[in-house]
Amino acid sequence: MKSKDSNECCCSGESVPCCSGKTNDTAINPTPEIKETVSKVTIHEWLNHVLARLGVNRSGWRVEPGLYRLGNPGPDSPVFVTANYQLSFDALRNAVKGIEGYILVLDTKGVNVWCAAGKGTFGTGELVSRIKDTGLSNVVNRHRVIVPQLGATGVAAHEVTEQTGFKVDYGPIRASDIPEFLRTGKATTGMRRVRFNLLDRLVLIPVELNQTFTRMLGIAAAAFFLDGKIAASGVAGAASAGLFGVPILLPWLPVKDYSNKGFLLGGAVGVATAAAALKDDNGRLAHKTLRALSYMLLLPPISAYISLNYTGVTPYASPSQVKREIYKYIPVMAGMAGAGIIMNTAQRILRLLKG
Repeated sequence: MKSKDSNECCCSGESVPCCSGKTNDTAINPTPEIKETVSKVTIHEWLNHVLARLGVNRSGWRVEPGLYRLGNPGPDSPVFVTANYQLSFDALRNAVKGIEGYILVLDTKGVNVWCAAGKGTFGTGELVSRIKDTGLSNVVNRHRVIVPQLGATGVAAHEVTEQTGFKVDYGPIRASDIPEFLRTGKATTGMRRVRFNLLDRLVLIPVELNQTFTRMLGIAAAAFFLDGKIAASGVAGAASAGLFGVPILLPWLPVKDYSNKGFLLGGAVGVATAAAALKDDNGRLAHKTLRALSYMLLLPPISAYISLNYTGVTPYASPSQVKREIYKYIPVMAGMAGAGIIMNTAQRILRLLKG
């Protein structure tokens, strides 16, 4: 049996307006599902933040996408857009204490706003779909959504307006500036400026440490058994230069590319390790020289590789820069590391042959 379309005439079954002049509004504009949330972040949630910063269950800190009610908002209340990464969601709701509004959470696969914008998951298509799917036009009178500035690379405001009728306002970079932004109706120069200070950089270290510690420990252990404590110390030093040195010294390292920042610090570690090897080694000059040069080739790529990971979690690098660095520097790192391994292996073989 053919179902009757909501626009068909209730008398004749033809696709013309209904005889009564009324349409089935419930079918066309279903009642939106609005979830509840509060501004206060609990101790348990703060502990989850610590685990997330440590890289534990890295992709598991997600909030269900959809529309959330904060307080007791009305049809003229603001609508904030954010990612479904728990730390992004919590930072937003905690920053707007005392403000009654709605939070529209996009499905960014558990990734923060800036990174998701670069990947395209915090983007025009997802925002348009979420506005339509949540029936947001039936919830608020002011067809306006506030998108964080760091999400601007993924959202084309004019396309959102064309497809939904909603205007996109780009809010401040930091959620803490939202109350002032709402009060004045505009973002100041300070609100638009990226402030990537030392504390911002330090909180990135635990995640990278969690991701690389086991591998670096294994490489250091292998270096110790194959070539002694100086080699192991060099690996540990190069890893530390990439993990700690690059984020801490980021603004002051006199090169632009993150990989080169790692090469710079790793090169210093390589030179120091080579000097220590020359001083400690009682072998022939040729053997000592090969060993020292192998450290100068092997260690910088370790720092550079680790520092390359920071391109994806800092606001200094654009998505295109990340891709460019990967394609440009990974072959260089592999070539240097391969040459260093060959050189180190050669000096050990020569020592065995010479007895």
